[in-house]
Amino acid sequence: MNTASADPALARLVDQVQTARAAQGTLRIQGGGTKDFYGEAPQGEPLSTRELRGISSYEPTELVVTVRAGTPLAELEATLAEKGQCLAFEPPRFTAGGTVGGMVAAGLAGPSRAAVGGVRDYVLGATLLNGRAEVLSFGGQVMKNVAGYDVSRVLAGSMGTLGVILEVSLKVLPVAPATTTLRFETDEAAALRQLNQWGGQPLPIHATAWWNGMLVVRLSGAAAAVESATAKLGGEVIEPALAAGFWAGLRDHTDEFFASADRAVAAGATLWRLSLPQVAPPMQLSGEHLVEWGGAQRWVVTTAPAATLREVTMRLGGHASVFRGDKAAGVFTPLSAPLARIHREMKTAFDPDHVFNPGRLYAGL
Repeated sequence: MNTASADPALARLVDQVQTARAAQGTLRIQGGGTKDFYGEAPQGEPLSTRELRGISSYEPTELVVTVRAGTPLAELEATLAEKGQCLAFEPPRFTAGGTVGGMVAAGLAGPSRAAVGGVRDYVLGATLLNGRAEVLSFGGQVMKNVAGYDVSRVLAGSMGTLGVILEVSLKVLPVAPATTTLRFETDEAAALRQLNQWGGQPLPIHATAWWNGMLVVRLSGAAAAVESATAKLGGEVIEPALAAGFWAGLRDHTDEFFASADRAVAAGATLWRLSLPQVAPPMQLSGEHLVEWGGAQRWVVTTAPAATLREVTMRLGGHASVFRGDKAAGVFTPLSAPLARIHREMKTAFDPDHVFNPGRLYAGL
């Protein structure tokens, strides 16, 4: 990353942070604005990263790309696709205009998350502008470089509360040579039992989704492994173009379930994102349910009280977040005292004057 003196876009960001800090003001970090709905309401004067644009380096043979935070996600994915590579964790795009910095800051992953890992598993290094207007670098461009590695990973999902992500180095992967999608008619309980049984076998299961009596399973990997698993699992093979459209819709929240959820939210319901152990039984909650990640991620559209959602989820060993809808009870599950202390200490270390994204995750952060 260029120093501020040699990079006008970075110099402007540094100056804006210095000005806000001196005035005891706050800044709302913004890339494409496609995730403004996520988390608590953004606050502060906008600080745009859109000028920080471009791929700094890309080594296809090393499976590493370094990219500036304001680079459109679509631009990065198009460049990777030219070399037959991809962001394995399938970050949701929601609407056009999302940026790489926003992708890392939100920390959201798509249908393949349970099989390949999340955003933080692919962040090798990062450059950050902290609340003191200092440019800091962590990690590196290869997995072997572990200096500062955990710091760069913790930026994933931090929602901009620790500072402005300026540039990131990411591990990328080749697109799988073969993919097949299967469909099974089954209820939720039977689907969860089947997924847990398959999970203990060496099968190339890359993504799963259950909704409205239908389990959909994506197999991905070497052609021989996919062909063998297809024969073993059975089910109905979905035509490739139709399957690709389904997984893209699930990834970007444009499929039938999420379109229906948007309408329900407009009418007063709430869309909840639940993280649970994969072995957890079906949720005894009213409303529409969608199950992903082998049972580990579950979406619920309901008018049930927030306290009910959180109590049921906690009893099953998970936590519940408001994705869209009424946020009066807080978006994220309240932190335990030890975790809250860790969050406060990190915020103080990176942003002592609380300049960036105040309250976007939790009050006081």
